[in-house]
Amino acid sequence: MGKWFPRIYDIAMTPFEQATFKKVRKTLVNEATGRVLEIGSGTGVNFPHYKKATRVDAIEPNPLMRKQSLKRIKQSRVRIQTYSVQAEKLPFDDNTFDSVVATLVFCTIPDPVQAIKEIQRVSKPEASLFLFEHVRMDHPLLGRMQDGLTPIWLRMCDGCHLNRDTLGLLKSMNVSISRVDSLYRGLFLAIECSNNTQ
Repeated sequence: MGKWFPRIYDIAMTPFEQATFKKVRKTLVNEATGRVLEIGSGTGVNFPHYKKATRVDAIEPNPLMRKQSLKRIKQSRVRIQTYSVQAEKLPFDDNTFDSVVATLVFCTIPDPVQAIKEIQRVSKPEASLFLFEHVRMDHPLLGRMQDGLTPIWLRMCDGCHLNRDTLGLLKSMNVSISRVDSLYRGLFLAIECSNNTQ
């Protein structure tokens, strides 16, 4: 992973955070209750928004981003523990978590199918899942543009896929989707769902 991307991430995202993303994050994260798993916590931008969680276990494989997130742990009202692990192999027991949060991370996970299987394994039956992701747009021209730009974007932005169909992926797994909110003509989706595994 490159060193420059984590260093500019917060600065690059500031206009989006101030315009829309902060409100979306706050709404989703505030719904997470009990013991919470956060997938790809990045620089910890979600940490101050946890209000109902009893504990947060946050995974982040990028060591530079994880280091930057430590200052935001101090701004949180709840206990947060970070781990330098990947979503495809979570170091937690089955049926551990009441809620799962993932924001702007599924675009970079190398094997998103395995990641969802692991999330389901460590989540309790009927656990709540809250996601905020950018996805491939359901538009003939714009979707194809995302497809064409993805190979370059992958190299520039630490493995980020512009054209991931995260909602379609969730629909193919054993989850119940209760709400989907679209932003910027479907480029970003806020998704609420629950784990159906027994």
